[in-house]
Amino acid sequence: MDTRAAPARIERLTVRNFRAMANVDINKLTPLTVLLGPNGSGKSTVFDVFAFLSECFQNGLRHAWDRRGRARELKTRGHTGPIMIEIRYRERATAPKTPLITYHLEIEEENGKPLVQKEWLQWSRKGRGRPFRFMEYEKGAGRVVSGEMPDEQDQRLDDVPLSSADTLAVSALGQLAENPRVVALRDFVMGWHLSYLSTDEPRRQPETGPHEQLSRTGGNLANVIQYLSEQHPGNLESIFTKLRERVPRIEKVTADLMPDGRLLLQIKDAPFDDPVMARFASDGTLKMLAYLVLLHDPEKPPFLGIEEPENFLHPRLLQGLAEECRAAAATTQVLVTTHSPFFLNALRPEEVRMLWRDEQGHTRCDRIAEDERIVAFVEAGAQLGDLWMEQQFGVGDPLTCGGLPLPGKRRGS
Repeated sequence: MDTRAAPARIERLTVRNFRAMANVDINKLTPLTVLLGPNGSGKSTVFDVFAFLSECFQNGLRHAWDRRGRARELKTRGHTGPIMIEIRYRERATAPKTPLITYHLEIEEENGKPLVQKEWLQWSRKGRGRPFRFMEYEKGAGRVVSGEMPDEQDQRLDDVPLSSADTLAVSALGQLAENPRVVALRDFVMGWHLSYLSTDEPRRQPETGPHEQLSRTGGNLANVIQYLSEQHPGNLESIFTKLRERVPRIEKVTADLMPDGRLLLQIKDAPFDDPVMARFASDGTLKMLAYLVLLHDPEKPPFLGIEEPENFLHPRLLQGLAEECRAAAATTQVLVTTHSPFFLNALRPEEVRMLWRDEQGHTRCDRIAEDERIVAFVEAGAQLGDLWMEQQFGVGDPLTCGGLPLPGKRRGS
């Protein structure tokens, strides 16, 4: 299966008892999904759910758990019971008739240590009865069904213990070729790229050597440009062309090897003979270059997260960046968090989720496309960002009712 040509795609995320997300269900996720809301509404928390899962698969549950302050900081305040994360996805986004697979994970804490209370995989087939659960584990013990297309007739491997109760079954079993569906999920999640691009990291001079993919903070930007110049010069020229459209004075960007073995990233302005070192370039120029490199990766990750792309960028550049995100979503799933009306103006109602906090302080999530008023406004020519600033969404203004729903405009969950 060519996962690059037909990557998996998440259709639904359900979270319970994770920080302010006491009970949140985000359904009908689109190739490009944008989380909108004021500061503190829960956008970064949704983003961190994906980052948490990715880190659990890559570095282990204990690492991801401890790094976030354990149950004391991770669990919803005043709530008991396990943290629950569930994703529903299809392995091939371009084949909607393929089974819808559900991955379910529940995590508890005992004696300061995390344990996997429940973890299972199941899929649903139209017209084939109840969903079939082909992997099921509790506290390190369980079973899995092998086979390319697991079903009741496949060989059942009973009593396959894991090394410890804090080991994810998908991480362990996903390394065995006889569990192809588990392998596919493990590879999918480990391939996620959650980006926290910094303006400081790209200014540093990294060790030489080409890198195929931009790091989460963008600190290896020079290495990726070196890789693109050697292996994908056409992609790099396309990136430079788009950069020049947004920063007209930029002529070219180079990553040159220094005598001490480090790479020097330089940016040349058209009016001047000598280029400027990246550490002296503007924040906006470096941030835009990093986003273009990320979105025009010739081998994109199967899931790409971008947090608050509006930081350090001119507002008029955000609509074009939103369109770049949508173009990238043709070959990967893109999740963006934002509170910029300018970025929002380029979007469609079905691509946007509105996040807000209720009176109990819990995150709530609305699908904008379910608001007939907003859809009618957009069909009449209005832009979503303008409607939001006019308070037509009924919620989300931090200066009005503390971000709660406006009187007479209470929203659903």
